[in-house]
Amino acid sequence: MKKELVTLKKIAQILDLSTSTVSRALNDHPDISEATTKKVKQLAQSLNYVPNIFAKGFRKHRSNIIGVIVPNITHYFTTTMVRGILEEAAIKGYRVIISESNNDVLKQTEMLNTMMQFGVDGILASLTKMTRDIDNILPILNKVPLILFDKVSNKIPCTQITINDEEAAYNAIEHLINIGKKRIAIIKEREFSYTSEKRFSGYLKALKDHDIEIDEKIIISVDDISLIQGKRMANHLLSIKKRPDAIFAITDSAAIGVIQTLKKFNINIPEDIAVVGFSNSSHSTIIEPKLTTVDQPGEKIGKNAVKYLIEEIESTTDILTNKMIEIKGNLIIRDSTFKV
Repeated sequence: MKKELVTLKKIAQILDLSTSTVSRALNDHPDISEATTKKVKQLAQSLNYVPNIFAKGFRKHRSNIIGVIVPNITHYFTTTMVRGILEEAAIKGYRVIISESNNDVLKQTEMLNTMMQFGVDGILASLTKMTRDIDNILPILNKVPLILFDKVSNKIPCTQITINDEEAAYNAIEHLINIGKKRIAIIKEREFSYTSEKRFSGYLKALKDHDIEIDEKIIISVDDISLIQGKRMANHLLSIKKRPDAIFAITDSAAIGVIQTLKKFNINIPEDIAVVGFSNSSHSTIIEPKLTTVDQPGEKIGKNAVKYLIEEIESTTDILTNKMIEIKGNLIIRDSTFKV
């Protein structure tokens, strides 16, 4: 049997009141007497009445809902950012709808359109690594505030929040140079990844600043920066006549794959080859030796994303903001580069 939906109208009919009086009573309006407010709330509770936030949002032209789109909800770093988003949104009185694109551009576009249909007040999006065409994203800017975080694009004129990837990578490479490493390999994503290119830029700058030769043979680009690819690329680097004495992988997963391969061939870490990752994932301290890595403050990125989005939602002007906010990432030095 189909359950009957409890509405304001039904509560009003039972109490012989107008729907506007019931609505005001539920919202503690000062014009409604204490006795009426108490009577309305008691009945609403007994009937398990739940307000329709979409209808309420339609009337107020505000839903107090934020849409969030991420490439992969199960990724460790993503979960820390989502935690920050949820905590900050709750403090500010906003609900959150989260969806994942699975790094599929078509699904990302579908999710953006779905968020609009839900009537969200604004959208936080971490783009797929395959995002090239932004024609499906630009129209969103004319409808609701949009802020990009983590996986961003300098082609989209909106506020973007990310870690200081270039500086963080520079510091990681400089650390390797300071411990005596001179032939430093990098495992990065192929072109078009904003994050990867920023980290690659930091790598190149550090080598140039320290007058270390850049060798294309040890610059490795792959489609997927995963543990499996880390293993494969470590095998490749070991096969080179002049092996690297350090390997910088732009994700912890790839760096852990590198460590596993080096251990398989009894390579001393860090004496023969040092290893650095990026993100400070939960696995970075489980692997032996423990992984030196850049700590990405995911919760801080998530909280800042919400803060800037709500500022735009509640702004009285229609001026689009277009600024890059970089959150500092710190190098965590462990046994894969330096043994006490």
